[in-house]
Amino acid sequence: MGKFSQGKLPRRSLPPASWLVNIVVIAGLAAISLACSPSGSASDAGQPKAAIIDQLCSTQPNDDFINQVNRELEAFGFTVHVYQGDDVTVDLYRELPKYGYRMIVFRVHSGLIEAEGGKLAKTAIFTNEPYSPHKYVAEQVNRELPIVRVKEGEPLFFGIDSKFVTQSMEGRFDDTVIVVAGCFCLYFEDLAQAFIREGASAFLAWDRSVDAAYVDKATACLVRELCIEGITIEQAVNTTMIKEGQDPTYFAALRYFPSENGNQTLKQLVQQASRDGGN
Repeated sequence: MGKFSQGKLPRRSLPPASWLVNIVVIAGLAAISLACSPSGSASDAGQPKAAIIDQLCSTQPNDDFINQVNRELEAFGFTVHVYQGDDVTVDLYRELPKYGYRMIVFRVHSGLIEAEGGKLAKTAIFTNEPYSPHKYVAEQVNRELPIVRVKEGEPLFFGIDSKFVTQSMEGRFDDTVIVVAGCFCLYFEDLAQAFIREGASAFLAWDRSVDAAYVDKATACLVRELCIEGITIEQAVNTTMIKEGQDPTYFAALRYFPSENGNQTLKQLVQQASRDGGN
């Protein structure tokens, strides 16, 4: 999100696993220090659940966005949990499938990772957990946790990629609708395919870099179309693009995956999850 830059990770920051050398993440937004905390309804009984994962709370807070999306989700009938700041960790991502969320909105830094030789290889999204060579050693050796940062000289964080989704997330998503308000998450389809493989029903995201103000506004519009207007995935994406247009700076477009689920509504997908035995 924001203006993207790239920079190679300093070798002295890397663990013994040599695969981490030369990883590059394209990402944006300069960091500022603000305190954030999680929130959620105390009672979940009998209602479908949704989550907002606000990794950007610490760098680009937007209470209006969180409040608006929370209202739209609650109006649909969801019990909503909001995770922000220091709660957005590797372990939170690992455990997400176990919580039975029917819709998850990620407000995160994200970007593309370069493999050795400089070729863009895969997609990563940020946690808000500072990088350490001594944590999650098995996952690091297994190349599931790319080291990410906003730009050259900024702090390092753990990221997750498609391999982490398929190999380290616990449980499966039950027809969950995934929305990612971040950059490049449908430039490639690797991350989308991983979520779908793990049971999600639809993955909606932008195909290029996005400006923070634009993507917050467009994502809020998308959630409203899905929750309040009750139209199909395809119609909601098209309506959002008509109302908000492409990102005015980077010309990113909203897309969805897989194409065959575009004719489903959020209500149909939530009901399908309930019929299949989800919470």
